[in-house]
Amino acid sequence: MGLLVGLPQSGGKERALQLNFGVNLEQETSCLPAEWCPQSFIQLTWPHAETDWAYMLEEVEACFVKLAAEIAVRQRLLIIAPQVDRVKEKLAKEMPTENIRFFQCETNDTWARDHAFITVKTGQGPLLLDFCFNGWGMKFAANLDNQINRKLYASGLLHGTYRNCMDFVLEGGSIESDGKGTLLTTSACLLSPNRNDTYERAEIEERLKSMFHLQQVLWIDYGYLAGDDTDCHVDTLARLCPHDTIVYAQCTDTEDEHYDALHRMEEQLKTFRTLDNRPFRLLPLPMPDAIVEDGERLPATYANFLIMNKTILYPTYNQPHKDEKAKHVLTEAFPGYEVVGIDCRALIKQHGSLHCVTMQYPAGTLQEDFDCK
Repeated sequence: MGLLVGLPQSGGKERALQLNFGVNLEQETSCLPAEWCPQSFIQLTWPHAETDWAYMLEEVEACFVKLAAEIAVRQRLLIIAPQVDRVKEKLAKEMPTENIRFFQCETNDTWARDHAFITVKTGQGPLLLDFCFNGWGMKFAANLDNQINRKLYASGLLHGTYRNCMDFVLEGGSIESDGKGTLLTTSACLLSPNRNDTYERAEIEERLKSMFHLQQVLWIDYGYLAGDDTDCHVDTLARLCPHDTIVYAQCTDTEDEHYDALHRMEEQLKTFRTLDNRPFRLLPLPMPDAIVEDGERLPATYANFLIMNKTILYPTYNQPHKDEKAKHVLTEAFPGYEVVGIDCRALIKQHGSLHCVTMQYPAGTLQEDFDCK
């Protein structure tokens, strides 16, 4: 069952908005693509003076400028901001902006991974799923961020069908897909209070399978990252990679507060099986040395990398030996990819990193004639 309503579009036109109530998505040819599948563009939601970045805005914007430059030189970039002209002026001083689209919209914060669309590929084209983002279990305000997707769709920028999934709380950082029917997630996040606490684990799993056309959901029951606000997003702990590979955060220091939880996670990962009943190839990422600010350990992790079209952007933390070791692991996991490090010490001061502030959209999602001027 569904309901079609008109959604206003720039130029006075209307676009169809489909509201669905517990309906399975499309046919069996559909899938939640892996992040390494071909992409149209990457989204950034820009920091500004009304966000939690206000006290360190210059520092974090320098990180965003570097990130934007590395993305835009390789593929298209969408930047969402309340003050687009200000961002355009800042970027124009640093790089060509021909590959960048801008969209003006009020925002609470910058965590595009968790408030952006999650896109499913179907035989009829992209299906743009708009889930509820509630500030990681109502820890932070998200009222403006929850309106971004609907406004973005109404603008005419995106090609695809909108689907309202606001009755379910789900963040992009909490799920990993291999594009073949396997989803990786964490029980600490998806079963946490103040998200979907009226659902049992089995009900959530069935909903995930239905929405994303999955054959199995692999639940990580262990894992911990000091300073993490997300209740153990999987993209801070373990990531699916091509050729049935999982890279994961490994802690070898028995005195480190992370050791027990991450060792248990490592042992559980060894028990996971592919759909053809083979163990995954496991590649451990190093644990960054502790980074502490105002007495609080920050959630530095190398697992929070972004997969682009033949490029990996990964976070570095001014720890040359560990940074280089992480690069080596990612090069092994993604043969033939360029692996580029970006200093993310600014990002972890607000308890996130590189993957958290980005969202990729699969090929075919961008309206090519969209005016970015």
